[in-house]
Amino acid sequence: MKNVIFAGVGGQGVILASKVLMEVAQKRGFDVKESEVHGMAQRGGSVDCNVRYGTEVFSPLIPKGGADYVVSLEMLESMRKIDYLKKDAVLIVNREQINPAPVEIGAMKYPEDIEQWLKKNFANTVVVDTTEALKEAGTKKALNIVMLGCLSKYLDFEMKDWEDAIKTLVKEQFIEQNLKAFTLGRDLIKL
Repeated sequence: MKNVIFAGVGGQGVILASKVLMEVAQKRGFDVKESEVHGMAQRGGSVDCNVRYGTEVFSPLIPKGGADYVVSLEMLESMRKIDYLKKDAVLIVNREQINPAPVEIGAMKYPEDIEQWLKKNFANTVVVDTTEALKEAGTKKALNIVMLGCLSKYLDFEMKDWEDAIKTLVKEQFIEQNLKAFTLGRDLIKL
């Protein structure tokens, strides 16, 4: 069984990223379960999705210490999910920082040195800078697909599986842009 957590804030497309992974796994014959937490997503709050796939999956919830992969679309959101990482898990983090509401109103400061702390405490931390990939893709809205492309380098699915899932789930006018974003994300990971 593989356990993947997608984490981000409202508007980043966390749920679509999880749906694409689910589509790929289902087409490959795996049993798939998913759980979403939206919270105050429409106001920039935390959003996360648990995706579990394998021969037989009984629960959609990933227990603490049970995630093989955590894909964080925002730096601080990765800190919210560290308890879920297995010892040898891979943590893929977008370098972008989005201020939560308490920081915006001046009640708190955005934590400093998150990237260094993650790299020091989790050997398999991969921090990616998606700025250029998003410029090349032509939209910041493709962040979720760029990050999915990063994750795809670690999973045993064919490129065609990913492309077919994107074509199935993305509106027709955005398919080419998302396919490009996916490839750009894959290119950010050097294995």
